[in-house]
Amino acid sequence: MASASQKAKIPSSACCRNDSSSSGSIVRRQASAAGAQPENAVQDWIVSSRRDDQYASKTDISSLISPVERLPDASPKLPAAKPVMPVMLRAQSSHPLDPLSAAEISVAVATVRAAGATPEVRDGMRFIEVVLLEPEKHVVALADAYFFPPFQPSLLPRLKGGPIIPTKLPPRRARLVVYNKMSNETSVWIVELSEVHAATRGGNHRGKVVSSELVPDVQPPMDAAEYAECEAAVKEYPAFREAMKKRGVDDMDLVMVDAWCVGYHSEADAPNRRLAKPLIFCRTDSDNPMDNGYARPVEGMHILVDMQNMKIIEFEDRKLVPLPTADPLRNYTPGETRGGVDRSDIKALQIVQPEGPSFRVSGHFVEWQKWNFRIGFTPREGLVIHSIAYTDGSRGRRPVAHRLSFVEMVVPYGDPNDPHYRKNAFDAGEDGLGKNAHSLKKGCDCLGYIKYFDAHFTNFTGGVETIENCVCLHEEDHGMLWKHQDWRTGLAEVRRSRRLTVSFICTVANYEYGFFWHFYQDGKIEAEVKLTGILSLGALQPGEVRKYGTIIAPGLYAPVHQHFFVARMNMAVDCRPGEAYNQVAEVNVKVEAPGENNAHNNAFYAEETVLRSESQATRDCNALSARHWIVSSLTLAPIFCVTGK
Repeated sequence: MASASQKAKIPSSACCRNDSSSSGSIVRRQASAAGAQPENAVQDWIVSSRRDDQYASKTDISSLISPVERLPDASPKLPAAKPVMPVMLRAQSSHPLDPLSAAEISVAVATVRAAGATPEVRDGMRFIEVVLLEPEKHVVALADAYFFPPFQPSLLPRLKGGPIIPTKLPPRRARLVVYNKMSNETSVWIVELSEVHAATRGGNHRGKVVSSELVPDVQPPMDAAEYAECEAAVKEYPAFREAMKKRGVDDMDLVMVDAWCVGYHSEADAPNRRLAKPLIFCRTDSDNPMDNGYARPVEGMHILVDMQNMKIIEFEDRKLVPLPTADPLRNYTPGETRGGVDRSDIKALQIVQPEGPSFRVSGHFVEWQKWNFRIGFTPREGLVIHSIAYTDGSRGRRPVAHRLSFVEMVVPYGDPNDPHYRKNAFDAGEDGLGKNAHSLKKGCDCLGYIKYFDAHFTNFTGGVETIENCVCLHEEDHGMLWKHQDWRTGLAEVRRSRRLTVSFICTVANYEYGFFWHFYQDGKIEAEVKLTGILSLGALQPGEVRKYGTIIAPGLYAPVHQHFFVARMNMAVDCRPGEAYNQVAEVNVKVEAPGENNAHNNAFYAEETVLRSESQATRDCNALSARHWIVSSLTLAPIFCVTGK
């Protein structure tokens, strides 16, 4: 499809009025898949301070917890008559779910590099990903109970003898994916970061290697540095330069080389080698940075690149296809600069919030209209929403989900002709949505009062790069929330809808993807993906027609393709840490068979079926039966519904 907007609406029946009331609370996250600590490991980091029942009855636990503004190394003062273990020995600088800081990434890289067995191993290390190893849910609950907002000891289970009083949290950990360019090996490292991680005096690392594992027969995602090296290697290859001359191109500065992953079509593509099959495009003006080279695909060449050694191992000029005609109207620049006309009859629209925003932010913790959650970010997924909860009147804080994110997307192309048959991009796993995110300082689609969040990543050689203003948080007017007019009185009531939006935008080669999480006042969460950018095109011979695409200009067509987005939702509806009281039910509309229960042949109803296994839950959307899924607590009424468009 040339363009699309994919949405998954996630409404909740928990409801609030369109008023200005909001309250704060939140809970934790998901258990990490790799390297997760066992539950009893939490006990190594907490002190169970058993006070006698008389003192416990007189002293509320909330009085032992300092307010948000705590001083380092300061302990809350307690009555002198009853000395007790302080709540914490020093202020915690980072919540367990906060993304790794630039200093923590540097420490993790230095720790792994120092652990290299030989100088050759250390020199060959290339750092694909350095990301927070998310802790188990009990650690997050400890942090939210005693160290960070929302300061709710009720998140933890009640124990006989009084509450457990933590002195500190477990050290944060980093997970590193390392590719060794010398040996073509991939390894995964877990590094523990100490509390003094920011003090890298004299370059000394302050981390500890917890584990390292060599992962055989895999290739990690490619890096932007590799893309640049691949482009240079192809441009320098004599046979390629000769093939471009046949197409009338002598200036290699006009040539664009996009290194696509080779895929796995046969054993020749096995991951024991790091391979790419580039796609070639050609600009018309090397001095014009807004020239759209993707409008001039170069067809007919077969190129196979060894990305480990940056060598061309296969090249064949199979078919000479003329380059599509240059057309300035296909460039990125405004219409009047390329012979066209932009709209000039649209008036200014200003979005202002003179009293500021309705949301509140503390670090990565966000509160808005009874919703509260934490914002995270990873190189692969991009935006992650942690610990989503809703304050539901007298029922108090209601957990909804541990973690929400888009973990993968795949773009299969339907043209069986070369080179398009092998275009089957896994943009998250092969490239990284987060690593390709935009700095919104260069242009933001958000209006009104905006709160930005930066993102930190490692580059290929282990340096730290920062994407400033990477995540956008803002409020939007969303039209009508509710309306009713009484026909007897003629009176009408209407409520406008406001929503809170968290978003980021990334570019993967020719395509742009905007990922948006919307929170509504009626208790609904909506995930939305917007597709824009440039189509991945093909060139045609004069008079040629392809059934597997759409001709969009003379000699130029867009192969048919699709975009599938994979969302991971780690739900926790009305669950405390460690509880697994959720179930998933599928709902389909059924027509009642004619008979005693359907005498007038008009009866239909919603049938609910509990899905009791992952294999049973492998389901397709079905608009004909209004199919949707409900995630509910086994102990309370269902509140969360998942639907798809």
